[in-house]
Amino acid sequence: MSGPLLLSVRGLGVRYRAEGQSVEALTGIDLDLHARERIAIIGESGSGKSTFGLALAGLLPRGSEVSGSIAWPGLGAAPKPGKDIGIVFQDPGSSLNPVLTVGEQVAEVCRTHLGMGWRRSYARAVELLDRVRLPSPEGIVRAYPHQLSGGQRQRVAIAMAIAGRPRLLIADEATSAIDTVVQAEIVGLIRELCSADALALLFITHDIALASGLVDRIAVFRAARMVEIGPAEEVVSAPSSPYTAALIDAHLGLDAA
Repeated sequence: MSGPLLLSVRGLGVRYRAEGQSVEALTGIDLDLHARERIAIIGESGSGKSTFGLALAGLLPRGSEVSGSIAWPGLGAAPKPGKDIGIVFQDPGSSLNPVLTVGEQVAEVCRTHLGMGWRRSYARAVELLDRVRLPSPEGIVRAYPHQLSGGQRQRVAIAMAIAGRPRLLIADEATSAIDTVVQAEIVGLIRELCSADALALLFITHDIALASGLVDRIAVFRAARMVEIGPAEEVVSAPSSPYTAALIDAHLGLDAA
């Protein structure tokens, strides 16, 4: 069950400056997200789905032109990335610091956003690594990112994302760089954490089949616009957009191959 309104987006547009030109990345996006609600943003590469997540988190590249409004009635103020919004990116290798242990990196989030001392934050890091189902967290807390597998690094990234006790978790293609078995494990972990911590979820992916069993609603993006939004079961079983139907057919074709 979803709760009170957490996020309200109206007429959101984003344009990037590239080589002296203005490139449209999003236009006219309207979306509400309630506390504890899970929404998937589906679309092909270049559809604007990752730009949408970056806009919500306030992480757009410098010089981006933003129009419309992003309001957070459930927070009462602008959110702080890392504290109010936890973010998991596609490649944990690029978001983890190679010269710090994973324990130091998770603990730093607790120190920065929760005001914990070093000893307490480090103990909290062990607890979080255990929560994301990493084996022997007391040992892994001392490991460096290159000593872990891709799936383990993604679990560390998830631990960092929830360390600040956020209200919203944004997972941006968080499963696309790992194999299908680990994908299922990561999706199950995200589902479990969102339920346990009462998190809202924005699950950004190109895989409509993967998202459909995780989220309450699906929003489909194409060419910088939202072409469809609705309950996940309805969007998958009776899509109103030909583009959504084509996405579903493509995944059915892959499953049958």
